[in-house]
Amino acid sequence: MSKAWQQRLADARADRQQANRWRTRQGVENSTLGFAGNDYLGLAQDPRVCEAQAAGARRYGAGAGASHLVSGHLTVHDALEEGLARWTGRERALLFSTGYMANLGVLQALADRHTAIFQDRLNHASLIDGAAMSGARSRRFHHRDAIDLKSLLARSECTHKLVVSDGVFSMDGDIADIATLVEASQQHNAWLMIDDAHGVGVLGDNGSGCVASTWSSTEVPILVGTLGKALGTAGAFVAGDAELIEHLIQFSRSYIYTTAQPPAIAAATLKALEIVQSEPELRAQLNANIAYFRREALLLGLPLSDSVTPIQPLILGDEVRTLRWAAQLQQRGIHVGAIRPPTVPSGEARLRITLSAGHTRDHIDQLLAALTTCQREEAMCLTHA
Repeated sequence: MSKAWQQRLADARADRQQANRWRTRQGVENSTLGFAGNDYLGLAQDPRVCEAQAAGARRYGAGAGASHLVSGHLTVHDALEEGLARWTGRERALLFSTGYMANLGVLQALADRHTAIFQDRLNHASLIDGAAMSGARSRRFHHRDAIDLKSLLARSECTHKLVVSDGVFSMDGDIADIATLVEASQQHNAWLMIDDAHGVGVLGDNGSGCVASTWSSTEVPILVGTLGKALGTAGAFVAGDAELIEHLIQFSRSYIYTTAQPPAIAAATLKALEIVQSEPELRAQLNANIAYFRREALLLGLPLSDSVTPIQPLILGDEVRTLRWAAQLQQRGIHVGAIRPPTVPSGEARLRITLSAGHTRDHIDQLLAALTTCQREEAMCLTHA
């Protein structure tokens, strides 16, 4: 490596480390009590889903071997797309290998320099990156602020306008106001795209998310969901009218130029989808866990955000403080996400605690006890400072 490149990498590392924002991967042990993942219904470890994946691998092989448009699209992919379309009340669905690729693929295929994109300020990075890659004129409205959105839409002279929002915001756990987004979009002849990655499987009467059970493709033409969170497997999908899906097949580069999802994953997802729809008690258990954790955490005076979803952030503010709390929890065998800028705004570093239907009351009590210890030890340090 040249000295110039070595220096560039070293400078970038030093800057991030100095700001206490250097990221480190951790090999999580099986004995660790996890409150950091997105397996909201516990399906990633469900024996029925695991066996469906194993059976899929025995039948179809370990991988698809090619892209969907070459020879990698198998009957099991068709079955999954049809099941996802029915579940979300859309004409068709299209599989992508990851949620990131789905968002990049949709925005790149639909938008260009003649398009205006309007995004919530707290949207996921994949949506921000997709808009940038498309070359569209991109504006970001204040979080969940319909007045700001309508003001930006009214000033736009573009013929093609696209409003984009997360369904459930991944770092705060709050839910988009879909009704006002629909109203603003229709008032200004804009299409609406909702990335419901953290809502599908968790919200809605049939677990189909914060959009599908209430809003049709007329109100929300573009619906994105992931399979690696509540459904416990991997990949993503876009659901909408047949015309939209056919357009993505023809023009979405992240769909065309990548190997198809492994068929065993599709088989496992079909089983997970069946379980989500037939066992609402999983969502009931998850909601009971959320309610219990919130009640007890608030009684302890923990700095809990206002969220009714499995994402329960404790805003600690300071990066050093956040890392210290996470390390103390890790020492007690509990893993939570220590989230710092630039993932969240400056001054809003947090512990991102996520709950699952697989957590027991004892698991949650262990977490609460550990958080109480962090709180008490911090207070003692401040007293003696």
